[in-house]
Amino acid sequence: MFTRKQKIKKDTCYNTLPVKVSQKEFNRYIRPHLSKGRRGPKPKVSLFKIFNYILYVLHTGTQWNQLLTYRNEIYWTNVYKWHNRWSKDGSYERLFSSSLLFLKERDLLDLSILHGDGSNVVSKKGGLESDTPDINTKKVKKSLQ
Repeated sequence: MFTRKQKIKKDTCYNTLPVKVSQKEFNRYIRPHLSKGRRGPKPKVSLFKIFNYILYVLHTGTQWNQLLTYRNEIYWTNVYKWHNRWSKDGSYERLFSSSLLFLKERDLLDLSILHGDGSNVVSKKGGLESDTPDINTKKVKKSLQ
């Protein structure tokens, strides 16, 4: 017999990226964290569909201009504009933070699968020269003196 926590962990897989979100999940978990336009015309397509188009592009890795929409209901540049707006105004960060909080409150956050990549981090101990020419090491040289 499974406890409630074990049943949730067994039934729901949080280790995979969502490819598509249902309307109910979008309205409950995602929509409150996304910004909406204050001026100009409202989008002809719902934010739910726009978000799913963005997930599709991010999942498949296709180019934005290759995005095929259902019956040409929205042009790819408009989907990209929404993605760019949400990326720049912190909507995705708010969504990420709230999802972490949601998982932590239900004791479903597994930090053992967290991976950090420090390949572009300037070394603090030794190594004044960088293998990557794009990284500025002048600040490191000054701070070590």
